[in-house]
Amino acid sequence: MKRNIFILILSLIVVVICPIKLIGQNTTLKPKIMVIPFTKEGEDIRTVLEDDVNKRIALTKIKEAFDNRGYSTVDFFGKLKSTSLTNGLSMNQQQDFKTLIIQQSGAEVYVEAEIDILNSPTGNAVKVILNSYETSTGNSLSNTVGESGKFYTDDYGKLTSKAVELGIVNFLNVMQEKFYDIVENGRSITINIGVDNNSAWLLSNEIGSNGLTITDALELWMEENAYKNAYHIQGSTDRQMIFDEVKIPLKDANGNNYNISKFGLKLMSFFRDNGIKIDRSVSNNTLVITIK
Repeated sequence: MKRNIFILILSLIVVVICPIKLIGQNTTLKPKIMVIPFTKEGEDIRTVLEDDVNKRIALTKIKEAFDNRGYSTVDFFGKLKSTSLTNGLSMNQQQDFKTLIIQQSGAEVYVEAEIDILNSPTGNAVKVILNSYETSTGNSLSNTVGESGKFYTDDYGKLTSKAVELGIVNFLNVMQEKFYDIVENGRSITINIGVDNNSAWLLSNEIGSNGLTITDALELWMEENAYKNAYHIQGSTDRQMIFDEVKIPLKDANGNNYNISKFGLKLMSFFRDNGIKIDRSVSNNTLVITIK
């Protein structure tokens, strides 16, 4: 009887402890984050920050909110300076400098923060709009709007902190949930395969020893190489085939970061093995393959 009671108690301990342990493991799985300022089209991200000390303070406060919750963060200001120096960029150069910083940041997620400072005779306020995106694909993860409320103060750092506090919990919960889903099920990319107008190839041509068309061979290859065999074909013709959703893993078998460009290298090998020359490019979240 005592032995049965002991086994029962032991079983209850295992049931109770195991979920807690799993939850503890999940909470350590957090993406590295970089907070960047929102910029309008044509605005230089460096000029925006240099001209507004309040926005610099606000960005620092938002970064601190992530730091205080155990996230590893990338210092945007440090990355801004190092990228300018490394690439020899001047303030007058017209290019998408923000994209360059994001690509070189090493962050898995970037949070774009739009800060609106509202001054009035009845009190000052700060509104913060946060949008988080997966760095590798640009896919949206979560968004929120926080507003500090009106106070008779010029301490915009405190107002920003208050605005962030009001929306950060739900923002992080949604972002973290979507990040877990990416880890578990992979991230989504689009693959657009087309035939150049001057090419002799058609996607209905047969390749390989088994006589499959290029279209059929591509689908079999995708089934083997998409993460957990997850892919969807939007449509195909003799000259174009679109996979509107293909899952790729967050990490490769060696634990290294995996991205759309690396998946493109694998797909390039498929065409090369079948004697087909291609051009390959990446635009945002889309891998573009052109058969020559």
